[in-house]
Amino acid sequence: MAVPPSETESVEKRTFLSQFYSHYLGNRIHALYPYFSTNFLSTFVLRFRSTQRRECLPLPLPSSSLDAPLFMTKRSRVHDVLEDILERVLINLHSVQKNLQFWQSRAKRSDSEKARFMIFERGPRAFIDETVKLLRGLTAQGSSTQNLSQSASDYIDERVGFLSSLRYSLATFLAQVYMEVDKIGEDLVEDPETKLPSLLVTISVLFSTLEASIGHLHAMRQSDSSVDGSYSTPLLFEKVPEINQEGSQWTDCEIRDAINSVYQNLNKLDSYISFLVIKHRKPRKITQYWIRYTCGAVGLSVCSIWLLRHSRLVGSSDLDNWVQEARNSTYSFFRNHVEEPIFSIRDELFDTFKKRHQGIMDVEEVQLTSNSLHRMLLAFSEQTKGQKFPVNASDQEMMEIVMDRYEKELMHPIQNLLNGELVRAILIQVQKLKLDTETAMLELNQILRANEINFAVLTALPAFFLSLLLMMLVRGWFKQDTKAEGRGRVARIQRRLLVIEVKKRIMQYQNYVDQGLERDAEYMFGLALYSLDRLYHSVKWHAEATGEWERLREDIIDLAKPRLQTSHKESVISHMVTFDCLLPSRNRL
Repeated sequence: MAVPPSETESVEKRTFLSQFYSHYLGNRIHALYPYFSTNFLSTFVLRFRSTQRRECLPLPLPSSSLDAPLFMTKRSRVHDVLEDILERVLINLHSVQKNLQFWQSRAKRSDSEKARFMIFERGPRAFIDETVKLLRGLTAQGSSTQNLSQSASDYIDERVGFLSSLRYSLATFLAQVYMEVDKIGEDLVEDPETKLPSLLVTISVLFSTLEASIGHLHAMRQSDSSVDGSYSTPLLFEKVPEINQEGSQWTDCEIRDAINSVYQNLNKLDSYISFLVIKHRKPRKITQYWIRYTCGAVGLSVCSIWLLRHSRLVGSSDLDNWVQEARNSTYSFFRNHVEEPIFSIRDELFDTFKKRHQGIMDVEEVQLTSNSLHRMLLAFSEQTKGQKFPVNASDQEMMEIVMDRYEKELMHPIQNLLNGELVRAILIQVQKLKLDTETAMLELNQILRANEINFAVLTALPAFFLSLLLMMLVRGWFKQDTKAEGRGRVARIQRRLLVIEVKKRIMQYQNYVDQGLERDAEYMFGLALYSLDRLYHSVKWHAEATGEWERLREDIIDLAKPRLQTSHKESVISHMVTFDCLLPSRNRL
């Protein structure tokens, strides 16, 4: 089976880095050539932008918008601008959310774990600095441990507070844009020429609100902040030109300039958010586990030196001998525990039962002994009874006649040994014993041959368990269960947790609306949109594979509608969890 296309993380990572460096390059060009048009750069980016757009949560436009001829003429401008705004804000919000979750998890730990993080999980330079501070505190006051714990708490709380505020601003902006599009969606489809300018003006106002919100974070930065570097200059967005205020429609050139201003604001927002996130981001994996990597590198270096001393480079043949022994051992293991047992099982399955009559005792020999015994019993019985017996007479009946005669002959053994039938009766019993022995040997031979298959299977068990272990490892890597896009049980749990998160935020949004907290309600609705976008990406591939995508997509769009009643959204969520891609396990009772 094909692996689900888990492209969200890679796309966001590439976008996160490209935003920062592309804006840096644009600033350098503008510094060298002050009269170089920035609109040209925006137009160039728009024209040669990658066609592989990251599909985000659908816009709240009527379903008939794709069939409207007038709207199709303006779709490249209206639809692309709105999708780009949602996509890039969601990407920035995701980068903030990932780092915020890391710092929040660190904030919940004990003081000793926080101190350990400050010393051992921030790189070698932080390790040296914190160790020096700890030793100085021990020699000076003796309370350096408490100071270290307090410093760690301040360090983590500062990042949690800043990223939480940044998430608040981005989520609010996302909700405001989405609500505005939902409010004028029908009018935008029916009359795009009139509604597009007003929409661009509204978006410009929302950018100004976002500028003030993020600028407040810039102003509230503490002087003793633990964040390296400065925030450079405050974020300043471009304003939509105030033209044609008398009510006449905008020209295409004016609309193009306004759209360019929107993209310039998006580029500035991407660059600024990237800069802030880099300053407050979580340590990289190599930084968190630098001690392990250092020990691994030292161990690898020691091992390399040791191998070098036993290699041909220094005139030693030890390494070649070990390689040869390892190869021989591997081949011997494969031959003794894989090849020979498999061939043995094959031969036993196809040959043993075909030749099961060949061996220590054959069936023909046993049959000859049985026939000879039958003739001896028949002749003895006819002579003893003086009557003719049928050819198919039972051996058991004739054997009873022999035993009766044998008992009578034993009354005078010496006389009957010479003149009677005692010797003949004894010989018949010997023949019967021979037949029983040959029959037992034949059955034993068949049992031994059947057990040869069991012995071959036991020999192959080590190779079987090794192969099973390798298959489990490959299966775990192939299924990619660590994220919601995966195909295993853990991925299904992650997707169900996303549904629960959406429900929780929708309920919290309704509570804020009931309390009249408009700003907080917009923030919570923005977080609900973010969760829906993550759910949209995580279930798409799986729902398409099961044929449930169209219905599930409609449910996700309904949950994103701000004017839909909360009670109806609850029923939609109850219906969503019955889809196969959102069930906790494939094996359902």
